[in-house]
Amino acid sequence: MELKEGLGTYAENTWCKGCGNFGILQSIKESIKKLEEKGYKRENFAISAGIGCHGKIWDYLSLHGLYSLHGRPTATVQGMKVANPDLKVIAFSGDGDALGEGISHTIFAAKRNSDMTLVLHNNGVYALTTGQFAPTSEKGYISPSSPEGNPEDPINPLVLMLSSNATFIARVFPGKKDHMVNTIVKAIEHEGFSFVDVLQPAVAYVNTWPLYNKITEIIDDNGDDFEKAMELAKRKDKLSLGVIYQNNKKPPFHKALYGDLHPIKDRLSRNDRIKKIDNILNSI
Repeated sequence: MELKEGLGTYAENTWCKGCGNFGILQSIKESIKKLEEKGYKRENFAISAGIGCHGKIWDYLSLHGLYSLHGRPTATVQGMKVANPDLKVIAFSGDGDALGEGISHTIFAAKRNSDMTLVLHNNGVYALTTGQFAPTSEKGYISPSSPEGNPEDPINPLVLMLSSNATFIARVFPGKKDHMVNTIVKAIEHEGFSFVDVLQPAVAYVNTWPLYNKITEIIDDNGDDFEKAMELAKRKDKLSLGVIYQNNKKPPFHKALYGDLHPIKDRLSRNDRIKKIDNILNSI
């Protein structure tokens, strides 16, 4: 696919007016441009997205990638990275996509420290399918699937990722876009699994713009202080924005798997592979 000069595409944007997804899209565009200014090449970015309102971002970004199945964008970009370690891979996933259908992929990507960035469009609802309660919906949330109120406690994505040994965990809010852009740049540059929890208002169901504008606060980036990270992740009176946790000591999965081997640059030619197969078959 030939990439356009800009990051936009021909696709008509069909998100609801006022949706936090617009802020995510713009922040990603600005983040990629900042990274290009640092020397990263556009053709070395690869993306994937799952099923849900968030997934439309794939249509709106002129980047290489693959539209994935429900809950599978994390697995998809992991395959891209293992196949070509030179890529910078980004998965876009909704809270239902990443923490419902795809929760096992999310946990194992963090556990093995896959070198990728997972951008979580966290709106607390299955928005594309008319507002059913999702893994991050607040207890008591009234929806088509919970007319008497959601009976479940929500998953805390940050606590889950800390418990899964993710090496970069951050939270951002589209209402503070400049901070969001800078944090996404840090996430993509981090060598290892980067998790970015985006507080994304879904205005068609619950307009959380006023709430998040009131209770979010930008903090100084936390390093590898795990206990402090847990405190920040569990705090409810204020939602901390910024890098909640970052550990640069653990090697990413592809280096643990390959060592110094590069599967593309160091691969054998076709003729050499055939000769090796012939030698194996002739020795039987």
